[in-house]
Amino acid sequence: MNTQIKEKNGVKIAAVNSGEPFISDAQSALDWMMSVQYETGCRRMTVNKEAIDEKFFILSTGLAGDILQKFINYHVKFAVYGDFSKYTSKPLKDFIYESNRGKDIFFVTTEEKALEKLSKV
Repeated sequence: MNTQIKEKNGVKIAAVNSGEPFISDAQSALDWMMSVQYETGCRRMTVNKEAIDEKFFILSTGLAGDILQKFINYHVKFAVYGDFSKYTSKPLKDFIYESNRGKDIFFVTTEEKALEKLSKV
């Protein structure tokens, strides 16, 4: 896992990249969020899709809701970037669409787009 502090439009954002999943449940998400916040001072975070367990993208597991609720509860803005085109689930596509319309959680294709979204809100 590689963590960097990036700045976009005067906003500091913790950008994390990992080749393997480290967010697998609500507790691991919370532990990671608190560690990054403590180490970087950032309340805005982005991570590549590969860092999140694939079960997250199966909405019926409830994992996405559990994890994202932690970010909302702790007032941390969060963006996931990567290729979501392989997912054909209409509920997941709707979930991503609705998330992207909000101000706290985003799903985008590139890290640059994630930084842009997080720097505007």
